[in-house]
Amino acid sequence: MAKKTAYPFKKLVNLTEQQAERIADYRFANRISSENEAIRQLIEYGLRVVEAEGADQS
Repeated sequence: MAKKTAYPFKKLVNLTEQQAERIADYRFANRISSENEAIRQLIEYGLRVVEAEGADQS
């Protein structure tokens, strides 16, 4: 039986040099073990902000 992965979807994203540096800075400032995890956290944070803003505009 195949083991289920925690993150079954993979996406390829192109970044500017500044975006990559900002992600690296966030990762190290928050002691995050991997760049992928830092990116997941930033995406989740951004989605929550957008959802909250959308609720405010209703």
